[in-house]
Amino acid sequence: MSFNRRTAAALTGLTPRQIGYWDRTHIVSPSLKDSAGYGSGRFYSFVDLVLLKAAELFKDRGVSLQKTGMVMRYLKKHCPDREKPVTGLQFITDGDAIFVLSKDNKIILKTLAKGQMIFAVSLGRIIEDLKCETENACRERSHTVSVRRKAYEVVLHPDTEDGGFCVACPSLHGCDSQGDTEEDALEMIKDAIKGHLAVAAKKRKKRATA
Repeated sequence: MSFNRRTAAALTGLTPRQIGYWDRTHIVSPSLKDSAGYGSGRFYSFVDLVLLKAAELFKDRGVSLQKTGMVMRYLKKHCPDREKPVTGLQFITDGDAIFVLSKDNKIILKTLAKGQMIFAVSLGRIIEDLKCETENACRERSHTVSVRRKAYEVVLHPDTEDGGFCVACPSLHGCDSQGDTEEDALEMIKDAIKGHLAVAAKKRKKRATA
């Protein structure tokens, strides 16, 4: 699954400007490329979203860019995919010192500096929250639209790469559309249904006169 910057912002609760900052500073950049190859767009993976949330939390606590970068590199190495993330890792810092603790919070796996520990960032909590957000955002939604006094069931789902929403009418094969918002997509599918019905009517008339 891949996400454009706008979708990544919506899922993480960050602004596009904040996400752009992490990209410009090379702390968290989009790691996926689309199928168009060289020079084509780049997209964020689920792990990228986890890193964005973690980086912003460290920034909010006053952790330096250099030390935040060290943590992100550590995470990239130990958080290879969505299915097997290091959910047990917990970071504890005072804005200067950063410790990475094991799941039982007793064994120090890696010490980046020394200092008084006053707050914690739980990677597992970030991952679980983002799983809920992505699953909810990507869930298909059923709607009913009325065209020429007849009700049609349509299925709508977000386009996480290009943005906006895709919508289709299952009862009319090949009848689909898209829009920037849910409301736009639902209006567009009404037009698509009207066009589909008009084409079908012409075909029926042509067969009747043949």
